[in-house]
Amino acid sequence: MQTIDKFNFAGKKAFVRVDFNVPLNADFQITDDTRIRAALPTLKKILADGGSVIIGSHLGRPKKGPEDKFSLKHIINHVSELLGTPVQFANDCMGAEAAEKSAALKPGEVLLLENLRFYAEEEGKPRGLAEDASEEEKAAAKKAVKESQKEFTKKLASYADVYVNDAFGTAHRAHASTALIAAYFAPENKMFGFLMQNEVDAVEKVLKEQVKPVTAIIGGSKVSSKITIIENLLDKVDNLIIVGGMAFTFSKAQGGHIGSSLCEEDMLDLARTIIAKAEKNGVNLVLPVDCVAADKFAADANTQICSDKQVPEGWMGLDMGPESIEKVCAVIKNSKTILWNGPAGVFEFEKFAAGSKAVANAIVEATANGAFSLIGGGDSVACINQLGLAKQVSYVSTGGGALLEFIEGRVLPGIEAIRGY
Repeated sequence: MQTIDKFNFAGKKAFVRVDFNVPLNADFQITDDTRIRAALPTLKKILADGGSVIIGSHLGRPKKGPEDKFSLKHIINHVSELLGTPVQFANDCMGAEAAEKSAALKPGEVLLLENLRFYAEEEGKPRGLAEDASEEEKAAAKKAVKESQKEFTKKLASYADVYVNDAFGTAHRAHASTALIAAYFAPENKMFGFLMQNEVDAVEKVLKEQVKPVTAIIGGSKVSSKITIIENLLDKVDNLIIVGGMAFTFSKAQGGHIGSSLCEEDMLDLARTIIAKAEKNGVNLVLPVDCVAADKFAADANTQICSDKQVPEGWMGLDMGPESIEKVCAVIKNSKTILWNGPAGVFEFEKFAAGSKAVANAIVEATANGAFSLIGGGDSVACINQLGLAKQVSYVSTGGGALLEFIEGRVLPGIEAIRGY
């Protein structure tokens, strides 16, 4: 497989699929440019080699075609500033302007195409169907979009000599610009960007090349949203730590009284199955033993420390208690490969942030002692960034759904298109 670090882009036009789906305020100012900064190494490598860059991205979820609020024109100046070079803009990704500006690009120049999702062909899903459309009409519309998607993809590919996918956040989508376009480039002319390669390497270091003991910390509110991840990890880890709201489903499954704590009643049998499978696989399943309970879900709630299995009626567990923190952190600190997905409590409220802070600090300590640590999943990333500890762990993933599906063991279309599994 071709790798970006060994490829010379001199004289080449590269179509680079990035994830510039950044948040904008009411004045169309970028409030968080992390995703743009993450793609800079790839873009700068191509330019430094003497190549030119055609940037393709989406922004938001336009459902009716072009909408000003989703236009990538709002980010041109910031991208130019970060790249240190003027960025041209094509007010469409399919029109004559896009083709002409792509063809005229000279080495060292950059062109940003308009939002790819202004076209239904990017996602391959029909738009504008009436709510009462028949199944036949839906099938016909879907077929029509799939047919036109081929021409859409072919035209995007025609702009460039080389294809670079640096959009890990959309790698789980079989969209035109993230997966289908790769088929129009020879194996030696398609590759991952640095960000994409780093994401893939980080996950595979946890799942395939790990140094033992391997510990996964899975948190968040619902077992149902993480069940596939948990089942996949039970064959790969030495320690599985369950924290957050989902821990109370396990507490109740074991006969505990959890008051008003979050619980998925339809997941109790599954929780018992996970406990049994962990024991069968020799996995150390670590569950909280105490919690910080609150009399309401609020920052100013009254609190008390109690057993995870003895939460008073009307009270709810919103964070790990001190005994649980000590137990969990001891396991983390003795680990050599660590995955953290999901906070240990409602860390947005200071009263219930101690568990997540302790987990983060334990991971930092283990990392300093030689462990490889991967932080992934929106809330975990938000937590590690809020604590200012992102640079003290091995890798913080930019992928949300893509990361979760990768950990679940699924083959991601955006990765498969380059690797050719």
